[in-house]
Amino acid sequence: MRPFLRWAGGKRWLANQNVLSIPEGARIVEPFLGGGALFFSRAWEKALLADVNPFLINAYNRMKSDYIGLYEKIMEHFCAHSEDYYYKVRDRMGKVDLQDAADFIYLNRSCFNGLFRVNLSGKFNVPIGNKLFEISEISEFENWSSRLVSADIRLSDFEDTIAQCGEGDFVFADPPYTVNHNSNGFIEYNEKIFSWDDQVRLHDCLIQASGRGAKFVLTNADHSSIRELYADCSTDSVERGSEMAGASNFRGRTTELLITPPAKN
Repeated sequence: MRPFLRWAGGKRWLANQNVLSIPEGARIVEPFLGGGALFFSRAWEKALLADVNPFLINAYNRMKSDYIGLYEKIMEHFCAHSEDYYYKVRDRMGKVDLQDAADFIYLNRSCFNGLFRVNLSGKFNVPIGNKLFEISEISEFENWSSRLVSADIRLSDFEDTIAQCGEGDFVFADPPYTVNHNSNGFIEYNEKIFSWDDQVRLHDCLIQASGRGAKFVLTNADHSSIRELYADCSTDSVERGSEMAGASNFRGRTTELLITPPAKN
């Protein structure tokens, strides 16, 4: 099942590969939810989905609880779509209700590269993209809603989320990348929302969760500083297509790290 959001740096490419060793019957925990590619890639009996982005969490909760109302409002957006309309919707977004969830999803599917970025006032400020990625079938909304029924969806910092993980949990952590690898042009912005201290805090949280019996996979920048930080874990470099360049002819191949708990003796 495809996610309902486009998400810059999303892991749909990884979810579609059989490279993750997921324990049978595990609860999936995504502390950096984003587009939820791994969650939507299979049917999970239990899930804990969390993020610090209130607009994102509102959209997930509305998809879960009122997919029909959400569908109707999003269809209104698609019918009215234009450059002027995009910026009108962008300027008003700022609440956490059903209308705002529809605004968020519409903006996500019509903005540049599926980015989410806010200014110093907390207002969404990504420019319009060159294509509207429409969703036309209400059956897709019903399927997304049905998949989310069993999920616990929370507005939460990653440390609070991971602190609740232990035996039987599979944590998939995909934080913002904050070291410059492979000419990633969004590092400066990411550093403002996810600092190196946060990287260290995430490492410590995951190691502690592993000690309680949780399994985890962390994706991060393929960079010497990350390898050094996770010297106590297993790391593997994986190749993927780069999606961040504005023009397709500037997109190529890049690598990322997959980090898993240290092997036990």
